[in-house]
Amino acid sequence: MTRVCVAGATGWTGSAVAEAARAADDIELVSAVARRAAGSEVCGVPCFGTVEEALAGPPFDVLIDYTAPGCVKDHAMAAIAAGRSVVIGTSGLTAADFAEIDAEARARGVGVVASGNFALTAALMTRFSLMAAEYLDWFEIIDYAKPSKIDAPTGTARELAERMGEIKKPAFEVSPSEVLGEPGLRGGTVGGVQVHSLRLPGYAATVTSTFAHGNSRLTITHDAGTDASIYADGTLLAARKAPSLTGLVRGLDNLL
Repeated sequence: MTRVCVAGATGWTGSAVAEAARAADDIELVSAVARRAAGSEVCGVPCFGTVEEALAGPPFDVLIDYTAPGCVKDHAMAAIAAGRSVVIGTSGLTAADFAEIDAEARARGVGVVASGNFALTAALMTRFSLMAAEYLDWFEIIDYAKPSKIDAPTGTARELAERMGEIKKPAFEVSPSEVLGEPGLRGGTVGGVQVHSLRLPGYAATVTSTFAHGNSRLTITHDAGTDASIYADGTLLAARKAPSLTGLVRGLDNLL
């Protein structure tokens, strides 16, 4: 039985994950973290106002974090320092942040799983895009989200760009830095890959990787709806795996 604490348990995704954890046969939801519900119960377990308070409460094996970009790194580092495994579903962390988390997790001998998107369909989109990058030289990423999305690109797009860029840097005839016109019109560069972030009503989270080879094109898209339950299965899969790992694993596809 894997014991978990869900941080951000009253949020859009965190609440769906907490409900799924409570219903799972092999996972025990021990506690939750949510400032607005602190001192009460969430899904039948005690809710704390901070991760530090939760770490001092009933013991658990894995911290699942769906909070906010500004605090997720501190949460992860606090849990690692306490010898707990971590599943990071919150977006906004950079490659440098992940390197620091990985180093600390290895030093403490604990496992961390981070993914820009814990939907199983998104994991497959990532796997297919990485396969395509092995063979095709021209590729860019388009990232769509709702207007209130505070970070750009999304965690899904950032992780995908960084991992594709590790395979190879895409081809350019004109480097984005040399394009004439307003800065940024060719998108932002993440891991050597161009990413274009659109924020429009009607989108929840959509990522498209577009490839070209000669006179042909390949488009791979993951299009998420507005039901956060799609992230629960992948998150709990990561929670089951994390205690057996040492260091950071990025991408749910690496656990499939």
